[in-house]
Amino acid sequence: MITGADETTLGEAVADIGLIGLAVMGQNLVLNMADHGFSVAVYNRTVSKVDDFIKNEARDRKTIHGAHSIAEFCVLLKKPRKVMLLVRAGPAVDSFIEQLLPFLDPGDVIVDGGNSFYQDSTRRMKYCAEHGLWFVGCGVSGGEEGARHGPSLMPGGAEQAWPLLRPILQAVAAKTDGEPCCDWVGAGGAGHFVKMVHNGIEYGDMQLISEVYDMLRQGLGLRVDECSEVFAAWNRTELDSYLIEITANILKFKDEETGKPLVSLILDKAEQKGTGRWTVESSLEQGVPVTLIAEAVFARMLSSRKAERVQASKVLPGPPTQPPLSAADRSSMIEKLRLALYASKIVSYAQGYMLMREAAIAENWDLNYGGIALMWRGGCIIRSRFLGKIREAFQDDPKLENLLLYRFFRDALEAAQSSWREVVIFAVSRGITCPAVSTALAFYDGYRAATLPANLLQAQRDYFGAHTYERIDKPEGQYFHTNWTGSGGTVTSNAYSA
Repeated sequence: MITGADETTLGEAVADIGLIGLAVMGQNLVLNMADHGFSVAVYNRTVSKVDDFIKNEARDRKTIHGAHSIAEFCVLLKKPRKVMLLVRAGPAVDSFIEQLLPFLDPGDVIVDGGNSFYQDSTRRMKYCAEHGLWFVGCGVSGGEEGARHGPSLMPGGAEQAWPLLRPILQAVAAKTDGEPCCDWVGAGGAGHFVKMVHNGIEYGDMQLISEVYDMLRQGLGLRVDECSEVFAAWNRTELDSYLIEITANILKFKDEETGKPLVSLILDKAEQKGTGRWTVESSLEQGVPVTLIAEAVFARMLSSRKAERVQASKVLPGPPTQPPLSAADRSSMIEKLRLALYASKIVSYAQGYMLMREAAIAENWDLNYGGIALMWRGGCIIRSRFLGKIREAFQDDPKLENLLLYRFFRDALEAAQSSWREVVIFAVSRGITCPAVSTALAFYDGYRAATLPANLLQAQRDYFGAHTYERIDKPEGQYFHTNWTGSGGTVTSNAYSA
């Protein structure tokens, strides 16, 4: 057993919390905890990483204690023991839970801080409860910087664990206006579900920004450094956010070898770890039209087909080349792009909150939607100025059905929609793909439509499958079937599904 200062006597419980998993996120979170006055025990499956961490990043840290085995690790923990896992989602989490079980006592706490699927967290909470342990699935956002200086933390699971974890988690979390970006989310897998939706919105935000960047480059002919200046200027407006900020920084970064903008040398094949896909799959299960996040996921999939796209570019024609805009028109279009990005971003968050609302009903979670907005205002990847307005919306109306109906966002969309429509036309006329921006507008138009052409769709379903339909002039819930061809008869399908 090793410690940041000297040898620790075997059997002496010295640590307030233990952390397993010493990749960059784990190391930075440990240092963050130590900065806030907590003593931390650490362990890693590859034990040499423990020694390296203690000798390097944690050198001279008397409150960080390394262990070479799970048994030694658990001995170092004060009771009730609190163990945080920052390991790869999936089997690794279950494996460490099994390794910990023989060394933990009833009332001890296991926290999974990885990007786990929320239903796995629900299962693990029940499994740990059978062994007298409290399990918490905690979403952690903010990347390496957040882990070191203050992440957004979204804990959920066994509520009995929250009083034990609260002093530590709220101390190390990011702060916004003096309030920690961490609060209890709910039971079961609620914490990881909220983190999943956060990541889905992150997918949408990144795709929206990339599409607008493409329009600046292809549509307006701006140089990469000029695009950087545009995003830097936008970050001083309603679009003020972490992702806009780092986009400006990325676009001005030069490759040391060539002197060119580094972004222009990066292969245009986007990868993903699965949380965006999980969000889309969950939206299908809950029946929520999370169209923007879905398009963001599909856009990454399309980008991965690089070889096919290169071949297609040689044979598939696009629209006629459009004349360049005048300087005045170009300046005007830059402002319209800003407004379109802002409007699309509002739709993305509205869809994410729709999904959380439906999941809360299905899972019997009592989610604090304003509190979630606060958790996302600092430390996390999607942190932005307008999350304060989301919190305000739910403070004004805790039962708000959709963010688009709140006066602030309703007024913002009204002010932006003319520009939003022009931007979509601009992109389509030039053959510039904008699936996220255009689907955001399509959702807005669909959501505000009192009547949609689903009546024809229902007639088609009844025609070929006798699936029945409702009538506007009859009581809701009463279904009808028409013998459209004269030979279909009166028998209907035995299951009706909207």
